[in-house]
Amino acid sequence: MASSLDKLKALTSKLEEKLEQKNTLNETSDTSKYKEEESIEKSSLSQEKVSAKKEQKSSDDVRKNNISRVKELYEKLKIFEKSPDFDNIFVYKAMNLSGIGLKEEDFGEVREGKYIQIIAITYEPDKNGKKKAKNVSLGYFGKAETLDEKLKNEIIEFVLRWRYEKAFQNVEHYKDLIARVETPSDTLF
Repeated sequence: MASSLDKLKALTSKLEEKLEQKNTLNETSDTSKYKEEESIEKSSLSQEKVSAKKEQKSSDDVRKNNISRVKELYEKLKIFEKSPDFDNIFVYKAMNLSGIGLKEEDFGEVREGKYIQIIAITYEPDKNGKKKAKNVSLGYFGKAETLDEKLKNEIIEFVLRWRYEKAFQNVEHYKDLIARVETPSDTLF
């Protein structure tokens, strides 16, 4: 009986050893699987960061090129005569065209009998302190019928590029506000 008991103990011992080896292999496998997943995740995050940086750089380049072209057109269209400081043209709340369509259905069409103007919109307080919209002409280009096609395109381009830069400025403003919300301190302000 002692021999059967010894055999049973030996078998149990071998079984425990095999189970321990199996558990060690599973743990090693799980660890390497976890490390592999973690590595893939880090790589993915790293690629996202690189992609975001490239996108930011690309966005910065687009913005620089846009602002450069706005400046060119500002000079060429003589907007400086009505608004001498280039940076101040972005203080306006909006910009529009009189006499040329900018909607999808009439884009670039001149309106016969109308005068072509670049109109900036600002809000100023009236005598009661209430804000009212005020139109400011930044450029007058004569009657629609006499407008040169190249000049018409430059006028449209100026307004659209101005709006594009204004959109960049608005995005920055909202990014700043969101950053303040995501990392709140005792107060937001």
